Amino acid sequence: MINRRHFLTTVAVGTASAAALAACGNGSSSSGQTGTAEKPVTINYTWWGNDDRAERTRKAIALFESKNPDIKVNGNFTDFAGYWQKRATEAAGGGLPDVMQWDLSYLRDYGQRNQLLDLSTVKINTDAFEKSLLPSGQIKGKTYGIPTSTNAFAVYYDPAKLASLGIAEPDGSWSYKEFNDFLSQVGSKSNGALNGGTDYTGVWWMFNIWLRQNNIQAFTPEGKLGFSKDDLKKWWNLTAGLRGTGAIIPEDRVTQLAPKSPFGSNATATEVTWDNFMAGYLGDSGAKELKLVPIPSDNQDNLGLFLKPSMLMVASAKTKFKDAAARFIDFMVNDPEVGQIFKTSRGVPASKTQRDGTTFDGTDKAVVDYEKSIEKYLKDAPEPPIVGFGTLEASFKRIASDLNYGKLTVDGATDAWFKEAEDLIKQNA
Repeated sequence: MINRRHFLTTVAVGTASAAALAACGNGSSSSGQTGTAEKPVTINYTWWGNDDRAERTRKAIALFESKNPDIKVNGNFTDFAGYWQKRATEAAGGGLPDVMQWDLSYLRDYGQRNQLLDLSTVKINTDAFEKSLLPSGQIKGKTYGIPTSTNAFAVYYDPAKLASLGIAEPDGSWSYKEFNDFLSQVGSKSNGALNGGTDYTGVWWMFNIWLRQNNIQAFTPEGKLGFSKDDLKKWWNLTAGLRGTGAIIPEDRVTQLAPKSPFGSNATATEVTWDNFMAGYLGDSGAKELKLVPIPSDNQDNLGLFLKPSMLMVASAKTKFKDAAARFIDFMVNDPEVGQIFKTSRGVPASKTQRDGTTFDGTDKAVVDYEKSIEKYLKDAPEPPIVGFGTLEASFKRIASDLNYGKLTVDGATDAWFKEAEDLIKQNA
């Protein structure tokens, strides 16, 4: 179990041109590993996110360059979906960027194919990280990713909306039936003007947590599914009685509101997701205050919660500037001033050095306080998911959407997802 007792108690970059991206992984010079202030080496760095993350990242890069005049960082960013399409294209052509922001879902895909640098071969200080968190970036004894930050699952709610409906605020000590009843109460008391929430059974990571609550593993060490069709049917049937009622927002409405979430669009009173989305939800909704409580569980001694790296830093196996890439990664995950720039927009800083140098207040403090409140329930972080997991996660969401549209029954949805999963696992065996 992760020891969180000490975890929280101390608590102008241009877009790279097409030519630069084509040369990703090679830097802008072939003169060697190191540069000088007069002739710095250039490394390419890419990340996903919105304009807010881009602005924070630009500030962090400028700070790094001011402290490391022998290295220039060429930055590029895009949205999450487009990000992985670009990485797949670059990987096929042998040209990943030198340094990349990364997601746990794709670490095994690229790491096992020797496309990422083993970061244990370069100098990156991990002394300030929880030792039980680091395995999330490791595969077969090699370190491919260093967590920048952590996040945990939570139920967001808008206290003002609940007060307007005369509904008491939840404390997070609820079973799935009690949570479903709460969602139904919102829908009925608002007379359809507000839905309780989205269908939480369409979220893979919530399903993963439910499996952990029932002591079932998502994947076996051999890369197979650790749960059965009956397990998935039971999960998708949890909200069967809510679909088509005011408890759950209709799927066509979700589509209409995109790219904003229903919660950020003030269409629902709750959302079940990662805790570091607080700033985005406040910005989208205009709410004065949002609160976080634990997700439901039928066993209050086992909430199935864990700290997931909200993102990691990785490097291309083909970078010609390993030392420069390592210095940049070390800076981004450990430097206290970087923590001040990002606060909790990437999640709670994973490095204690960075956390201790960061002042948390307002919405950032709310996220930190939430993770402190659940520390006694936290279990070890999961190892990187199986190869192809990003595809499986996307298909889980797509098939759950078809279930909510009424295009599939629970049995049909389960059969459809299992077929895709088993086919993908067979392909990558």
